[in-house]
Amino acid sequence: MRNLLCVTAVAFALFTAPLPAVASERIYIYTENFPPYNMSATGRAFEHNEDGIDGLCTEMVKAILEHSGLDYVIKLRNWDFGYNRALNKKNHGIYCTTYTENRASQFKWVGPLTTNLWTIFAPPGTDLQIDSLEDTRGMLYAGYRGDVMTEYLLERDFRVSAMDSDDLNPKRLELGQVDLWIADRLAGPYFASQQDVEGLEPVFSFNNTELYLAMNLETSEEVIRKLRQGLETIRNNGMYEAIETKWGL
Repeated sequence: MRNLLCVTAVAFALFTAPLPAVASERIYIYTENFPPYNMSATGRAFEHNEDGIDGLCTEMVKAILEHSGLDYVIKLRNWDFGYNRALNKKNHGIYCTTYTENRASQFKWVGPLTTNLWTIFAPPGTDLQIDSLEDTRGMLYAGYRGDVMTEYLLERDFRVSAMDSDDLNPKRLELGQVDLWIADRLAGPYFASQQDVEGLEPVFSFNNTELYLAMNLETSEEVIRKLRQGLETIRNNGMYEAIETKWGL
């Protein structure tokens, strides 16, 4: 009888005790073609898994995820698609995302992963001299929709011709369809080379900003903790510095 009571008590405890945590929910991470930070390794517009995605930020995010123990998927899409997924769907995120005051309350942030320097490019052979952003007022910029640099200019009433991606903007600048192009100091030359555009002139740089992995607000604190822990691990073991060095930082 005593044995029966013990077995019953154990069974009751097993059924009423909190269940052990199951494997973490899968997280879905998006990025865009924005070399050298994130890009298709095969030159395609979209990639469906991490093997086809390369770049400085991609290496950072992959290293973080591998040290987090989380189940994940990484896909490359256009910026608006990935950004809206991260904004509206639990366990979805996007990188490399510029941290701004306006965006601060819209996501849970993991980073910084690295920094970028906003740069104004002019056509080859230009004699344009720029001492401040105000010197370009009235000129037409090339930009792309949803990009923080484009939004920065639009909010200050600068003229911007925005496209769905940055891919064609170097060629537009070369052909004289726009006066200037705003891009990242490292990414600009990559995009230009992809369009066989050489000699664009970086005439003014400003606003060195931090880039992050931005996760949807409904993502659990446990997932965010694991991601931040993964970042701390690669900072401590030297992987973070090695990746930056590899990509010229």
